[in-house]
Amino acid sequence: MRILFLHPNFPAQFRHVATLLAQDPNNEVVFGCKIENPEWQIPGVRKVLFKLSREARSETHHYVRFLENGVLHGQAMFRVAEQLKAEGFIPDIIYGHSGWGPTLFMKDAFPNSQLMCYFEWFYHAVGSDADFDPADPLSVDDMARIRTKNAPILIDLYSCDRGISPTNWQKSQFPQEFHSKISVLHDGVDTDYFKPNPGAKLMLPNLDLSEVDEIVTYVGRGMEPYRGFPEFIESLAYVQERRPNCHIVVVGSDRVCYGKALPNGVTYKEHMLKKVPLDLSRIHFVGSLPYGLYLKVIQASKAHIYLTRPFVLSWSMIEAMSAGCLVIGSDTPPVSEVIRSGENGLLVDFFSPKQIADKIDAVLDHPTRMAEIRQKARQTVLEQYSHDVLLPRHIQLIQDVANRSLSPQQKVASSLGLQTQDFALAQGNLTKS
Repeated sequence: MRILFLHPNFPAQFRHVATLLAQDPNNEVVFGCKIENPEWQIPGVRKVLFKLSREARSETHHYVRFLENGVLHGQAMFRVAEQLKAEGFIPDIIYGHSGWGPTLFMKDAFPNSQLMCYFEWFYHAVGSDADFDPADPLSVDDMARIRTKNAPILIDLYSCDRGISPTNWQKSQFPQEFHSKISVLHDGVDTDYFKPNPGAKLMLPNLDLSEVDEIVTYVGRGMEPYRGFPEFIESLAYVQERRPNCHIVVVGSDRVCYGKALPNGVTYKEHMLKKVPLDLSRIHFVGSLPYGLYLKVIQASKAHIYLTRPFVLSWSMIEAMSAGCLVIGSDTPPVSEVIRSGENGLLVDFFSPKQIADKIDAVLDHPTRMAEIRQKARQTVLEQYSHDVLLPRHIQLIQDVANRSLSPQQKVASSLGLQTQDFALAQGNLTKS
């Protein structure tokens, strides 16, 4: 099988599935990307770089700047596709992340190849992330911009032969008329790597908490309202007042990855630390960490906080559960799809710093009672989100799409919005009805 992966960054969401496909000598795996990341090399995967002719112009209407960037990405990848064709490489299947743009013109470049898109998010002005915070209302201008932002994704929804969305919640955001094209299949996590380490003590190159018993953790790519950073910081005022021996470790960069930055150039970390008086000697901002050190942090965690607007679910929450963390998560749809409060984690009101602090108290005060919740968190990941379970299904779906051989049961299960592992159950239910 010949497969062409597409994403501006290498290897992005396709790291593990590309690695597995490349291990088969019968496959030829090519990855089209804009940023090479030379530190990332996957044996058997050939990288081909596309270069944009320019960036979206500043004078372009801001409603369509995202589309212009997408078209420029698509144009650049189309030129690379022409070079691949000249070399004799015609993919059986193209698998790319929708929205960035490289997938836009692949049906024109390779009309006889199957196109499968990774559909991560569809933008809405009402009813999900954008209008979630009543203190941050949208303008009419915002609403128009958000609607227009879906233009490249809608082109992919029309053009693709198949799509994948990682969670039922994320799939539900896409227009109903395209649901029959989209399978729900999470990327999965490496449960052999992200595993519990009972009694772990936290020691990082510049931080020694080996003598600390109460460690609360927070992980994010950035520090922003989308991931509940302000509410988390406000909760620490209660935590520090009640628990003089508790230390907090924050993993992530001091930047905004999702949503709006503050207008005055101040970061949310700076803003919140000025707003909330805290003992900074017990809060440790360790920045972004390599996987090995990040794993040490979550293995030593006694309570792990994960807050998010109704938006894309972070891999980090699943990784934390796999490592046996007691996750205190926001009671928002992406989280509640995975966490059943009191069973494999605890859910809290996103907007209630006091409730977050109360749950932290409950976890730290009752470690024995919480042990079963930690075990069930790990078990949830082993059964539903591990690479061992999901990667073979991912590979099978790619092969089925490439061979144009999706079964009727797979198509029905997809239209019902079920995980791939529920295909057999869906078939049984249909047989009974």
